[in-house]
Amino acid sequence: MTGKYLFKIILAGSGGCGKTTLLNRYTTGQFNSDTKMTIGVDFAVHYLELDEGQGAATLQIWDFGGEERFRTMLPSFCQGASGALLFFDLVRTHTFYELDEWINIIRRNTHDIPIILLGAKYDLIESPSDLNIDPQQVMSFIQYNKIKGYLNISSKTGYNVNKSFDKLTELMITK
Repeated sequence: MTGKYLFKIILAGSGGCGKTTLLNRYTTGQFNSDTKMTIGVDFAVHYLELDEGQGAATLQIWDFGGEERFRTMLPSFCQGASGALLFFDLVRTHTFYELDEWINIIRRNTHDIPIILLGAKYDLIESPSDLNIDPQQVMSFIQYNKIKGYLNISSKTGYNVNKSFDKLTELMITK
């Protein structure tokens, strides 16, 4: 089935988890370690050619500021969303425990959109002992919240950056 799709994607998670660096890496191919804090929300548009014969998708990617003071404005920015990438930082454990608040904001203000969980800053993990989060806790969170997938990513190296958007786009098309 060939088509032209338009999707609004939410990037959500605690401040400093790498949402903006992922957005920059995906849309420009560049990594910038000197990103500024997102004030409220930022967005970018990316055009994605789908597999042969499937057409193309326009992705409107909304990068939510992770700081507590911006949370009150996020529900209105969720309206019309087709999918979400939910972030936590693999080396900062508290960002995983803050995911409940983020999933609640998304679920309360969207209509059963697919969500993929991303473990960010994978390039900082040199060995399994560097992980401060029990993989079983991650799996339990995914199952309990009916998350559609999980990937570790690195905006610095580009690891799984395109794959995260490709996978979410596939889920949005089939929904």
